[in-house]
Amino acid sequence: MNKKAMGRESGRAFSRQILLQYLLCLLGYCVALPVICFLGVVVVSSRTWYGTELIYPFLDWVRNYFMLLFIIALCAGVLVITIYFIRKPLRYVETLVAASQQLAREPNRPIELPELLAPVADRLNAARQELLRSEAAAREAEQRKNDLIVYLAHDLKTPLTSVIGYLTLLRDEPQISPELRARYTGVALDKAERLEELINEFFEITRFNLSHLSLELTTIDLTRMLEQTCSEFEPAFAEKGLTASLSLPPRLECECDPDKLARVFDNLLRNANFYSFPNTMIRVSGEEAQGLITLRFENSGPTIPREKLDRIFEQFFRLDSSRSTGSGGAGLGLAIAREIVRLHHGSICAASEDNRILFTVTLPLRQSAPPPQAPGIVRNS
Repeated sequence: MNKKAMGRESGRAFSRQILLQYLLCLLGYCVALPVICFLGVVVVSSRTWYGTELIYPFLDWVRNYFMLLFIIALCAGVLVITIYFIRKPLRYVETLVAASQQLAREPNRPIELPELLAPVADRLNAARQELLRSEAAAREAEQRKNDLIVYLAHDLKTPLTSVIGYLTLLRDEPQISPELRARYTGVALDKAERLEELINEFFEITRFNLSHLSLELTTIDLTRMLEQTCSEFEPAFAEKGLTASLSLPPRLECECDPDKLARVFDNLLRNANFYSFPNTMIRVSGEEAQGLITLRFENSGPTIPREKLDRIFEQFFRLDSSRSTGSGGAGLGLAIAREIVRLHHGSICAASEDNRILFTVTLPLRQSAPPPQAPGIVRNS
C-alpha cells in the first residue's frame, strides 16, 4: 500500500472513530436521561407531600410540564453533544497545524499528538526523520562538492604552471636541440591534456547541477555496444597491463537510450581501470532471463570497505579521498550511472570482497512505459 492510500485509510479510520464516539455519546445520553427521570419520579413519589414544602411548587410545575421539559432536555443535550463533536475535529486540526509548524520550525523536537492522532504523529515523526536525513545528506553532498571544487581549482595551477613554463622555455630558447624541444613539447602537451580533464570535471559538475536527464529510446544490441566500448578502452588498459574478457550472448537486444547507456558502461569501465591491480583482467559478462538483462563488470582491485561500498553511488563521493585528482574523477560517474539505470527502470549495485570488485546492472528488455523525467543528480534511492 502506497503512502497516499495509507493516508486515505488513516483519515477514514479517524473519521469512523470520531463518528463512533459521537453515536455512543448520543446513545448514552438518550438512555441516561430517561433513567435519571424515572429515578427522580421514584424518589419524589416515595414520600408524602403536604404542599407546604419550599420545593413543592417547583416539583408541581415540573409534573405539569414534564413531557415538554423532557423533550427540551433531550434536544439540548443532543445539541451540546453535537457542537462538542463538531468542534473536536477542529481542535485536532488546530493541533495538526501546530505540529506542521513545529515540523518546519523545530525539526529536532519530536512531534506529540493526542492518542487518537497517534498514527498521524508516527507518520509526521517519520517524515521529520526523513527530512533530517535528507538535509544532512544534502549538506554533506554540498560540502563534498565544495571541497572537490576547491581541490580541482587548486590542482589547475600545477598543469597550467607547467604548460606556461615549458612554452616559455620554447619561446626564449629557440636554439635548443630538436630532442629537447620534442621533450618540452611532450610535457607541455601532457600537462595541457591534464588541464583539459580538470576543466571537463568542472563542466561535469555544472552540467549535472543544472540539467535534466531524459531518455530517447531505441532498440540496440548491447553485445555490440559493450564490444565497441571495451575496444575503445584498450589503450588505457594497456598502460596498466590490463586485459578485457567479454562473455556475452551473440545478441542482447534491449530497448534503451544508447547514448545514456554507453555512458553507464564507460563510467563502469573507467572505474575498473582506475581501481584495478596492474596486469589483471577485467571481466564483462551478461545474460538474458525472464525479460531482464543482467550485466556484470568485475575487476581485481583493493577490497572496498563496507562503509564506502554503501556510499559508492553518492554524488561527489570518491573512494580516494586524498586531494590528488590524478586518479578518479569528480565523484559523479557512478551517481550518474545509477540515475541513468533507474530511468531505464533497472537497478545497479556493487559488491567487493577478496580483492575483487563487482558491479551488477539489471535492465528490462522493454520499457513498459515512457519513464518520467528525472531531475539532475544534484538536488538533494
